[in-house]
Amino acid sequence: MTTSEPRTDRRTDRRTDRRDDKPYTLPAIGGNPSSEAAGTNPGSFAREARVGTPWTFSSPDSAGMPAPSDKTAWDFMPADWRREDGRWIPPVGFEPVTQLEHARLGTVTPAMRRVAEREPHLTEIQVRDEVAAGRMVIPANTMHLAQQLDPMCIGRASKTKINANLGASPVSSGTDEEVEKMRWSVRWGADTIMDLSTGGDLDACREAIIKASPAPVGTVPIYSMILGRQIEDLDAEMVLATLEHQARQGVDYFTIHAGVLQEHLPFVRDRLIGIVSRGGSLLAKWMIHHGKQNLMYTLWDDICALMRRYDVTFSIGDGLRPGGLADASDEAQLRELSTLGELTERAWRFGVQVMVEGPGHVPLDQIEYNMKLQRQLCHGAPFYVLGPLVTDIFPGYDHITSCIGATNAAWHGASMLCYVTPKEHVGLPKKDDVKQGCIAYKIAAHAADVALGIPGTRDRDDELTRARAALNWERHFELSFDPDTARAYHDEDLDVDTDFCAMCGHDWCSVRISKEIQEFASGKEEQLQWDKAKVSAALSPDQVEILEKRGVLDPAEIHRLASKTRSKVGAEVGEKAGCHSDVAATHEARRVQEEQVGEASTAG
Repeated sequence: MTTSEPRTDRRTDRRTDRRDDKPYTLPAIGGNPSSEAAGTNPGSFAREARVGTPWTFSSPDSAGMPAPSDKTAWDFMPADWRREDGRWIPPVGFEPVTQLEHARLGTVTPAMRRVAEREPHLTEIQVRDEVAAGRMVIPANTMHLAQQLDPMCIGRASKTKINANLGASPVSSGTDEEVEKMRWSVRWGADTIMDLSTGGDLDACREAIIKASPAPVGTVPIYSMILGRQIEDLDAEMVLATLEHQARQGVDYFTIHAGVLQEHLPFVRDRLIGIVSRGGSLLAKWMIHHGKQNLMYTLWDDICALMRRYDVTFSIGDGLRPGGLADASDEAQLRELSTLGELTERAWRFGVQVMVEGPGHVPLDQIEYNMKLQRQLCHGAPFYVLGPLVTDIFPGYDHITSCIGATNAAWHGASMLCYVTPKEHVGLPKKDDVKQGCIAYKIAAHAADVALGIPGTRDRDDELTRARAALNWERHFELSFDPDTARAYHDEDLDVDTDFCAMCGHDWCSVRISKEIQEFASGKEEQLQWDKAKVSAALSPDQVEILEKRGVLDPAEIHRLASKTRSKVGAEVGEKAGCHSDVAATHEARRVQEEQVGEASTAG
C-alpha cells in the first residue's frame, strides 16, 4: 500500500486518507497544564481538577483501584464538640491551637495566608478548607513560628513537595556539617528537612538546625529516646518526656511508628529483608522482649494531647515498609497501613494535623495501588513516600531508581516525596549527594505537577522552550533549575554563545534550521532575540568546580575558561564571534566547529 492509498481505520471503521487524516486524538480530560495556555499541548490525561474533593489534582483510576474514602477529618471531631445549624461548636472556653482547629472554626490564619501566597493557584479559603478536611497539613510548630519558619503546606491540592533527610551518624559528620547540609538542601529545593541524627550531640544538632531553618523540621524521636540506653528499657515516661522536649525546641513534625503491632510481626518472618525502618525494628524488638503491645500505640492519645499543645504535625511512620521489591505490598505492610488509618482518625479527634508515611521499595506496576489504597484507608490524609525505588540492583544510583517511582507516586496521589541520594544503602550522604538527591526529586515533583495540570507549573518549561528555540543561551540558562551546571556543560565544548551547539554543529542544528524557516513561529519571539553571538563570561568558581569534577578538560583549559579575556574563536567578550551564521559563510562556520569543537560538534 502506498502512502496515498485510502485505508480503513480500525478504530473508527471509516475510510481515510493517510496524507491528511487525524484519526488519533488525545482526550481532553483535564486541560492545558500551562496557566497561560501558551503551549501547544492539546489536552491532559489527568482528571479535571476539583479542589475541595478527593480529586483535587489526580490521575484517572486504573481498573480495580480502591475508590477514595467518603470520609474526611470532619467525620472525626472531638467528642465534646457539637453540631449546630450546620456548624461545629467547641465547648465553652475552648482556645484553638492547631491549624486544623483554626480551620474547623472557619479562621484563616497568617500561616494559611502565607501558604496561599506560595501556592498562587489556591485561595486562602481553599487552603483553610483543605486543612479542615485533613487533606492538607501546615507543619508549623508554634515555637518554630516564633523564629524564622516560613509556613508551607503538604497536600494533593498543592504542588508536590520534597523532603531532605539529614543527620549525623555515629561514624560520620557533626552539627556544623549538618546545618550546612540543611542550608544546602533548601538551596536546592527541599521543602522540609528531617533531622535523623543517631550520633554526636543529637540535642545540639537538632536545636541548631531548627534555629537556622526556614523550612519545617521533622524528627524520629525514638532515636533520642534510646540514647545511652537499650531499647528494652524504654517506657512511657521516657517517650512523653522526649516528645515534650523536642516539641519545645520547635520540631514541626514527628514520625511516630505506632502502627507496628504485635499481631503484624508474624507476617514479617518470611520477608527477604525483614524490617528496614529503624523505628519499626526497634519497636518490634521492644514488643518481643516485653511481650506487650507497641507502647507508641497504647500511648497514642497521650501523644496526641502533647502534640496538640505545640501544633506538632504527625508523620505517622510506616515501620513495616518494604525494603526490597520482593516484600512490597505484602500482608505486613498493608495491615500496618490499615492501622495507620485508625491512628489518623484518632489524631484528628484531638485536633492534630496528620500526614502518613508510605513505602520505600515498590515495583512500578504496584505504585498506583499503594497510593490509592492509602487514599481510601487514611481518608485523604497527605501521603509522604520514600521514593519508592522501582529496582534494587543499582546501589550508587538510587536517587535515579527512586525518583522514577517518586514521579509515579506523586502522579497517583502522593503529596510529598522523601528524597533518596546516591549514597542510599551504602553510606551517609555528603554535600554533593544532598544536591543530587534534591535535584532528582525536584524533577520528580515538577514532572508530576505538570502531568496533574496544576495551574502555572508548566509556564517556566514553556518559557525555557521559547528561549531554546530562539537560541538565546543566556535566557536558556537563567530559566534552568541549575544554571551553573547547564552553563559549565555548554562551555566545556564551546565557550561562545552562537546559533548552534556542540552536539549538532552548524550544519545539523535543527533548532537553527527551524528558526530560519519563515513559515514557522519557532524562535521568533521578539523579546528573546539577540543580535550577535558572543563569548560567554568567565566561569564562576561553582562552574569551575563542576568541570573539575567531570575531569573532561585538563586543568590548563579550565583555568583558561575561568580567566579568559578572549575566546578560542577570536572574539572579545561581548563581540560578535566569527562562527555566527549572520557573519560567517557556511564554510567558515564549519571550519570553526571542526577545529574548536572537534568530534563532539558533529555527534548525533
